[in-house]
Formats: sequence, structure tokens, C-alpha cells
Amino acid sequence: MFDASFGEILKPVWNKGRQVGPKRALKPKHIWGIRTRLQSENRTRDLALFDLAIDSKLRGCDLVGLRISEIAPTGEIEPRVSVIQQKTGRPAQFEITENTRQSLRRWLGMRQRVPSDWLWPSRTYQGAHLSTRQYARLVDEWVSLIGLDPVAYGTHSLRRTKVSILYKKTGNLRACQLLLGHRKLESTVRYLGVEIDDALALSEATEI
Repeated sequence: MFDASFGEILKPVWNKGRQVGPKRALKPKHIWGIRTRLQSENRTRDLALFDLAIDSKLRGCDLVGLRISEIAPTGEIEPRVSVIQQKTGRPAQFEITENTRQSLRRWLGMRQRVPSDWLWPSRTYQGAHLSTRQYARLVDEWVSLIGLDPVAYGTHSLRRTKVSILYKKTGNLRACQLLLGHRKLESTVRYLGVEIDDALALSEATEI
């Protein structure tokens, strides 16, 4: 594109035609639908990755960079895990539910591994872990399996899902802040997209 007034060639806008802003969180019916499809297609690795992404609420870079020793230091998968976040350098704690532990056991049972191995090894580069770009492609595939538009969803959809459900059930922003590992409550408010209508609804439901 050429701008005659300035005599410059203008580059296309990077986000033209793309949805910007927070990606949508998944709903419980979406989680059930994706799990069912991954199970029926025997995608053991993908099911374990999807389940842990929902439970852990980790950013993509932290999720793909997990080692077996971090979730199963003694050989058995722990119900609670703490890892250091790459972005903030702060610890993040999360639960691993029994459903997720079962899918992880099936995934690890298929592999020859040692505790220092990556939990999600790359299938392209020996000695490396799954890349964040490939993880994002997998998320696009998963949401497409159940007819959702991948443009509206992304890796942060999985990070936001469980805390979004928790917030809607309890209105407890402090709990959501702790689970997401945010320093400031304002960050959690923006991340979850809490609006004044949400605050008023919670206030109306509170009797004194």
C-alpha cells in the first residue's frame, strides 16, 4: 500500500481481520466436548495436555516447559504442584485433579522416560520441549473439534477457564488472583473482564 501524501509504503496492519483483546474462556460443556473428542480419537498426549492446561492455569510458556520431576518427583503424580513462572519469577501453585492425574498416567505410561525429561517433548527437535507455537496450534485444533471459532479462543482461554468458572460461582477475586499468580488484584480484574454489572450483581445478592 502506497501513501501518496507521505511518499511511503505502508505495511498492512498486523491485526487486520483478527480478534484482539482477551480470548474467551471455555464453558463446562466445551471442556466436556473436547475431552470426549480427544478420548474417542485416542489422542493420549493431547488429552493429558488439555486436562493439565485447565487445572494448572499456567501460561503456555510455563505449561510446555514442565518437567516430569515437577509433577511426579517420587514417581507418582502429586495432587498439588508449585512451579516458578517464567514471566514473573514468582511461584505458582495449582491442583491436579484425579481426572487429570489419570490422563497424565496414561501419557507417561506410553513413554520411556527419566524424571528430568520434559513432560511434553518436541516431536521435531530432539532434546527440546513442545513449543508455545505448536501448543497454540493444538488449542486451535481442539476448539475446532467441537465447532468453536479458533479466532475467538487461544492458549489464554485455557488459562482463564477454571478461574472464570470459580469467579462466576463465588465472586472471590482474591482466590482468582492467587490461582493466576498475579501481583495485583487489578490485573486479575482486567484479565477476567470483570465489569460493573458483575460487581452490582454480587452486591445485590448480598443481604445485610
